[in-house]
Amino acid sequence: MPTLEDWILWLHIAAGMVAVLAGVGALVTSKGGWRHRQAGKLFLISMGVVVATVFGLLAIKPTTFRIILTLVAIFSGYFAFSGYRVLSRKRPAEDADAIDWAATGAVFLACLGLGMWGVTGALGGQSFGIVMIVFGGIGVVFAAFDARIFRQDGTEEWMVSHLQRMIAAFIATISAVSAVNLTTVIGIWAWLWPTLVGVPLIAYWSNTYSTE
Repeated sequence: MPTLEDWILWLHIAAGMVAVLAGVGALVTSKGGWRHRQAGKLFLISMGVVVATVFGLLAIKPTTFRIILTLVAIFSGYFAFSGYRVLSRKRPAEDADAIDWAATGAVFLACLGLGMWGVTGALGGQSFGIVMIVFGGIGVVFAAFDARIFRQDGTEEWMVSHLQRMIAAFIATISAVSAVNLTTVIGIWAWLWPTLVGVPLIAYWSNTYSTE
């Protein structure tokens, strides 16, 4: 008979699959169109379920690997959440709310811890420490950048910021799916290849939309 842990794990996997499909849908549909908005909402909701279920799995069995996955989930969930929140701050008069500051502070601390843990692991000869350093470093940089934006007048390029964060969340989701299925084949590259492929695409699309 399936246990509570089994049900949560299945829900986590299902939400991850939906997030991947919804992310693809958002990428291939016209930006700002009805299909794009609906795919984006589905992606955001499914990412919320992914993060919530990771915390559930951690509460049931707090292993080291699940702690790492939880920190990575906070990282990816923040990108989806902040990408959505950017849309509510399109008007220059719209300042960051307490929820924005709380999310930014949480991801900064989580990613700082993830990165420092990764440094310790890498120095100890653990190759996965490199993955933790990469994800932790990216999260810390984005959190610091967001905090700087919040202290300004809110005139960020919302389209570029929205695009960067939602694609980063999608890359993180692909990384998790890849890690589950390919780690035994290609090792830590199962975690890293989506970032290596995705970052240049983010730079290209960011430049495209910022010059329109």
